[in-house]
Amino acid sequence: MSIIKVYCYSKCTTCKKALKWLEENGIAHEVIDIKTEHPDEEKLRKYHAMSGLPLKRFFNTSGIPYREMGLSSKLQAMSEDEQFALLAADGMLVKRPLLVGDDYVLTGFKEDEWAQKLKA
Repeated sequence: MSIIKVYCYSKCTTCKKALKWLEENGIAHEVIDIKTEHPDEEKLRKYHAMSGLPLKRFFNTSGIPYREMGLSSKLQAMSEDEQFALLAADGMLVKRPLLVGDDYVLTGFKEDEWAQKLKA
């Protein structure tokens, strides 16, 4: 099993909670700064397929860039290719933390969901 990757933003309180939870539970992980080393379109497509989630769940809907771009009303009219390109262009649009394991991807931090996946 390879090490878990966690895309985070250092100023995000949810990311801080998630990292603390990983530490407290002794789960080895690699932290990647989502602002400076955000996933490219190829990785995002792979992560999306692994997650089984709707693509909308990959957007940080509470972030400033999302609101400034008015994406809540624009996403439905955009093609999937356009949405992937948008996510790949700005890491701050990606829901965080983004946890990537060998065969799964989780968006956001829900302690129960992470515990179920990581302590199994």
